[in-house]
Amino acid sequence: MTQRYARITGWGKYVPARRLTNYDLEQIVDTTDEWITSHTGIRERRIAEPNETTVDMALHASRIALERAQVQPEELDLIIFATSSPDYFVPAAASLLQNRLGAAGVPAFDLSAGCTGSIYALVTATQFVQTGAYRRVLVVGAEKISAGIDYTDRNTAIMFGDGAGALMLEASNSPTGLLSFELGSDGALWDALYCPGGGSANPFSEKVLANREQYLRMDGKRVFKFTAKTVTRSIQNVVESSGLPFSEIDYMVPHQSNVRIIELLTSRLKFDPDKVMVNLDRYGNTSAAAIPMALADAADQGKIAEGDHIVLAGFGAGMTWGTAVIHWEPTKPSEEQAILVENWPIREALQLQANKVRAAVWSAQVTARTKAQEASMSVMVPFYTWQRKRKKAKAQQDEENTDQQQG
Repeated sequence: MTQRYARITGWGKYVPARRLTNYDLEQIVDTTDEWITSHTGIRERRIAEPNETTVDMALHASRIALERAQVQPEELDLIIFATSSPDYFVPAAASLLQNRLGAAGVPAFDLSAGCTGSIYALVTATQFVQTGAYRRVLVVGAEKISAGIDYTDRNTAIMFGDGAGALMLEASNSPTGLLSFELGSDGALWDALYCPGGGSANPFSEKVLANREQYLRMDGKRVFKFTAKTVTRSIQNVVESSGLPFSEIDYMVPHQSNVRIIELLTSRLKFDPDKVMVNLDRYGNTSAAAIPMALADAADQGKIAEGDHIVLAGFGAGMTWGTAVIHWEPTKPSEEQAILVENWPIREALQLQANKVRAAVWSAQVTARTKAQEASMSVMVPFYTWQRKRKKAKAQQDEENTDQQQG
């Protein structure tokens, strides 16, 4: 039986026209452009108009991806739509997209895994292709996350933006696509990033509206701690299981949430920052849309090339994570080329003992750096917390002394 692979043949991105800059947010919440930029790396984000929906944005991105892959909507076999902000609770956003694309009768479903949704969707789509169930699958990540943001809450108001990304996967006899992946979830941290009202546990009511519980809430410190602990190890796992030495990883597309997290990952992995896609400065955190949007930008800007090996790393509400290594070769080879692809890594050769040793050494080095950084943080964070409290207490004392002198 011929081995089947899922080739990424098309990609597309869409963002709304309206920009919400840090200077705009200075007029809304207690923050500054300097603080937002230094703590997150975000300078602006795109916000959908009131009448612009998640499916509207997904439609634009999907049409671009289909056109690039030269696939007609009616040729699709499946649509997987990753989102946490569908147009309606019922029906699925995927069904609305399927209808508006003109993909009559094509099965379609939504997938919800927070910001990690697009990785879950990519892995799921690949399984359908590899098993022979379907030949052409459209993967979409789109969010109108602004509809669930409380713009009086600095924790979330500064972070999120709207947008959509799409990837077209097609069956191939020539090896390409997903090399390895890891999906995970730690439900014990469910309330680190969640929307407390509106679901079956706490349905919409006057109380929900009065307490603004219909909006997203985030504990940034817990999210950062989870990410720092989990994502580096996950990247180590998928690179090792891909059969590739880390030196053959050409590019990395991490979730676009916070530049400090991205810098931490590249530092621990000793990866060239110039080979890491970052577009969060322009779009903020677009949740499930972030990775397909960033991948599309990397491709359109010529930052990735045919034959490259790319790490995708996502993390988000749940708390979930998803990491993958992909082989990027969107050009469909001829039948003759499909028999032998010279730049494809031969798995048997990559599993030689020499490569296993290299992978083990690299992984041990990353683990050592991670432990050293975590130990340093465990010492410095309490110190900085004490220092902040001390400065605050001194400022309050100075203010009281001033009031007494004026009195």
